[in-house]
Amino acid sequence: MQDTDKTAKDTGFSNGTAVRTEGGVTAAKGFSAASAAAHIKYAGRDDMAMIYSEAPCTAAGTYTSNVVKAAPVLWDRAITASGKPVRAVVVNAGIANACTGEEGMRICRAEAEAAAGLLGILPGEVLLGSTGVIGMQMPEDRLQQGIGQLAGALAHTQEAGTAAARAIMTTDTVKKELAVTFRTSDGALVTLGGMSKGSGMIMPNMCTMLCYVTTDAAIEAPLLDKAMHAVVADTFNMISVDGDTSTNDTFLCLANGLSGNAVISGENGDYFAFENALRELCTELARTMAGDGEGATKLIEAKVVGADTVEHAKTLAKSVICSNLTKAAIFGGDANWGRILCALGYAGVPFDPDKTDLRFMDPKDPEYAGLLLFTKGAPADYSEQTAASLLSGKEVDIVCDMHMGEAEAVAWGCDLTYDYVKINADYRS
Repeated sequence: MQDTDKTAKDTGFSNGTAVRTEGGVTAAKGFSAASAAAHIKYAGRDDMAMIYSEAPCTAAGTYTSNVVKAAPVLWDRAITASGKPVRAVVVNAGIANACTGEEGMRICRAEAEAAAGLLGILPGEVLLGSTGVIGMQMPEDRLQQGIGQLAGALAHTQEAGTAAARAIMTTDTVKKELAVTFRTSDGALVTLGGMSKGSGMIMPNMCTMLCYVTTDAAIEAPLLDKAMHAVVADTFNMISVDGDTSTNDTFLCLANGLSGNAVISGENGDYFAFENALRELCTELARTMAGDGEGATKLIEAKVVGADTVEHAKTLAKSVICSNLTKAAIFGGDANWGRILCALGYAGVPFDPDKTDLRFMDPKDPEYAGLLLFTKGAPADYSEQTAASLLSGKEVDIVCDMHMGEAEAVAWGCDLTYDYVKINADYRS
């Protein structure tokens, strides 16, 4: 594995295969980052972050489907829809700047103008992100001070990217960052780096989270947007912690073209290599968010196979990971497969229970055929001890075989614990 990682970092793969490498949002050429303790809500930790590109970026964004949208979402959506270049992103944790009326939009303009003035760019080249408590007004003086610190601390180092990833955390317990590389057909080494946050208020309905991806790929805006939406459908839209969709969901991708590759202008091999790299990156970030759900002790992966259509497979998989009864059973180590079957049954997808198989898999053993729990309309003859062992790890894998066709899908969630209630009972305080 060490040799493979070194190859990815130093040379990439000539066939367009994406390979993981070190770093996050500063891994791609021309990107720097910074973090600062602005005391927006938290004390004793960094709570603001900045990403900056030394070259103008093509940008694409995907945002919350919630009718109630935070001011930064409205700001970013207008900029990415315009097709104009972007150079920087400013993010804060602690206060969401949601449901703040005209004052919230004024704060957005003030943030962008402050960052632009310090960076020597235009306010319309600055994207924004906020996460935290809804309904609180932003402390403008602290924001301004934080932006000043960020602009003066920008660095291209891996450490700067990691610090930025930590700064945007709220109830997250771990930072979430990753980078991947691949080689284009003309030999250019392209890097994508990402950071995200998300732990609670997560429902697969355009990603309840913040995610920022930087890349040195040269790619036309419509294709960047197309790749992003294709990837979101299979990654961030396939996770759930608690069934709530936030007001602030934002996924931004910035491409500055500094890798030197020939511009990706059509759906050719380089385009699909880029899409696959983005998918690799976002799949891991999505899994990490699901596993870091508020109060969670286990990551749950639900894979539906043998469905008649991909959309049906997705619906069924999401129904399983959204089931509170299933989540609670897994927290307790109870192999209550009836809750899984029930979740499939109310998903709104027709299927024959008498032809459905349910299995627990071993995530540590990809060759394991799985523990058959339910088959031919009745319980299978399985060992409760083996089932309890499979439920005792940090990841629980469920496979639902519908025996209807060839389509499949995967969704990710987490167990439901006492701590989830504790965290959300006093979130504002």
